Amino acid sequence: MSKYTKLFLCMITLFAFTACQQEKSKASANSIHIAASADSSVAIKSAKEGEAAITFEKTEHDFGIVMQGERAEFNFKFKNTGDGDLLIANALGSCGCTVPEFSKEPIKPGNEGFIKVKFNSEYREDKFTKEVYVTTNTTPPQTTLIIKGFVQVKNGSQLLK
Repeated sequence: MSKYTKLFLCMITLFAFTACQQEKSKASANSIHIAASADSSVAIKSAKEGEAAITFEKTEHDFGIVMQGERAEFNFKFKNTGDGDLLIANALGSCGCTVPEFSKEPIKPGNEGFIKVKFNSEYREDKFTKEVYVTTNTTPPQTTLIIKGFVQVKNGSQLLK
C-alpha cells in the first residue's frame, strides 16, 4: 500500500470519527432527560402562545428481565399541552436494537399520542440502557426517552445470569 493510500485512509477515518463525535455532542446538548415515576406526568416542554408543547406520562421505562431473543416493546404516551399543532419530526434510537415508531400526522392541542419503542434482545445479554431521541416542533426541540432492563441468556433448559 502506498503512503498516499495510507494517508487517505487515515484522513477518512479521522473525518468519520470527528463527525460521529459532533453528532453525539449535538444530541447531548439538545437532550432533556427528566426521570419520572410511572404514575406522574412530566411536562417536558413549556409552550408559548400558539406553540405546541409535549407532556410525557413518563420518559423512562424498565422492562425488567427480557429473555434473549425476545422483542420487547413499550408505548411512551404523551399529550400536546400547548396551543399549536405538535409535529414529531423524528425519533431515533441510540442503537440498531432500539427502533422507535411514531405518527407523522400533526397532534392537535389537547390530543394524545404515543411513541412505540421496540427493543430486539437478540445477540444481547446482561444489563442494558438505550435512548430514543425525539425531535419535535417544541422549545427545546429534543427530548430523550430511556428504556432499560436485563437480557437473560437461555442455555438449553437452564437460565444463566
